[in-house]
Amino acid sequence: MRRISRLTRAAVGVASLALAATACGGTSSESNSGDEGGKDDKGLAIAYDIGGEGDQSFNDAAHAGLQKAEKEFGYRTAAIEPTEGETDADKEQRLASLAKQGYNPVIGVGFAYGPAMKAIAEKYPDTTFGIVDSVVEGKNVASLVFAENEASYLAGVAAAKATETKTVGFVGGVDVPLIHKFEAGYKQGVQDTDPEVKVVSQYLTQTAEEGGFSSPDKGRAAAEGQIEKKADVVYQAAGLSGQGVIEAAAKAKVWAIGVDSDQYEQEALAAYKDYILTSALKDIDGAVFALAKSVEDGKPLTGVQTFDLKSDGVGLSDANPKYAEVPGLTDAVAKAKDGIISGSIKVKTE
Repeated sequence: MRRISRLTRAAVGVASLALAATACGGTSSESNSGDEGGKDDKGLAIAYDIGGEGDQSFNDAAHAGLQKAEKEFGYRTAAIEPTEGETDADKEQRLASLAKQGYNPVIGVGFAYGPAMKAIAEKYPDTTFGIVDSVVEGKNVASLVFAENEASYLAGVAAAKATETKTVGFVGGVDVPLIHKFEAGYKQGVQDTDPEVKVVSQYLTQTAEEGGFSSPDKGRAAAEGQIEKKADVVYQAAGLSGQGVIEAAAKAKVWAIGVDSDQYEQEALAAYKDYILTSALKDIDGAVFALAKSVEDGKPLTGVQTFDLKSDGVGLSDANPKYAEVPGLTDAVAKAKDGIISGSIKVKTE
């Protein structure tokens, strides 16, 4: 099966200067590709979700989109880290600070920015705002949402084909509706492929503030528990915590399934890559770049922008050569993909 089209895979990183952030005590990475200039020289800014840059997943995918925009348009960009235990007021301050500095667009990476963006966007009508994984109404807001359930369905098909114990696992970072979509699609994909396969599920925390998306130790412990229950494939939708899941799977010599980015290709996970069967992909970098380009072209995207399997906005990686060696896996995933796109397979969201 053809791997998902990576329309906006970052090419060469542009050198950046690490600066102290003015917003909420976080850290900022800002690059200047042109003159010193002023407001008009500033382009895309992103505010990271919990876990920040280096999660090898969600936030890093957004950063890849920023790097492409920076290289393509030759303007300043900014990437701001979250702070531990921050409030919605902290997020509001961060978004407002970026808008005041002249960045356009300003993107909040993650549903946690929803309340803050709703409060701030109308105060800066000349700035285009974007939010990943949430819907926020506003004349100058683009809601960048994905069909995670569809990619997860394909991950479930792969898991059902790869398991030898007839038991597979799911580790969700936080018990929220967004992650329920991952679990629902995964379970349906498993059951539609082989009803005899059991899915063992666990959420790491009830709230993001408890570290569900930022605690590899929690992910490791959860995966170890599922592996003790005979799970030989474990799919994680847990941000930075997912690194612990992958580590535990590799240590036990069972399969892990990555999320958001192609985690088989992540340098920080290279020691475990032989056990990363595949990854459920979200073209977050593509969505981030698309919004930046729309602003650069003078036709800013607004409203709900949905990235699904049909548009190559989500998909499943086949980068690991062992993927093609699992009997029946490639054909089963291709068939499932065709069914979802045609509408003959309706994927659940909860």
